[in-house]
Amino acid sequence: MKKEADFSAADLEIIGALSDFSDAIASGEPIEEKFTIRTVELKLQPRSYNPEDVKKTRALLKASQPLFAKFLGVDVKTIRSWEQGLRAPSPMACRFMDEINLSPEHWGERLLNVISTKVREPKTTDLPQNICKKRPPRKVNS
Repeated sequence: MKKEADFSAADLEIIGALSDFSDAIASGEPIEEKFTIRTVELKLQPRSYNPEDVKKTRALLKASQPLFAKFLGVDVKTIRSWEQGLRAPSPMACRFMDEINLSPEHWGERLLNVISTKVREPKTTDLPQNICKKRPPRKVNS
């Protein structure tokens, strides 16, 4: 344990407040009479998304179905089923799409920041043999 001289002013303030809190609990007095108590509520009830809403949300990001699926953390088959009306998005997916619709620029930028493009150059062994051989130049009829 540190010596009191090793604590910063902020450290000592926190230790004092925790000590006061501990004393209040030990005394049995109602905590709300001695301390300010705040309760925070978030009013974030997701709206429901029909197939057209899902497509419009994906279009805001200019994303393909596979890319949108990866971004939302679901399988591409799930996106297809939402867009075809076979299944409804989960409440968590609806909340995420709510956020995308509230700030499409932010989420579009975020998506661009996490995209990595992989380019695979074909090996000559991957190509059919007749493509690898040089062909004689074509004769053009004049």
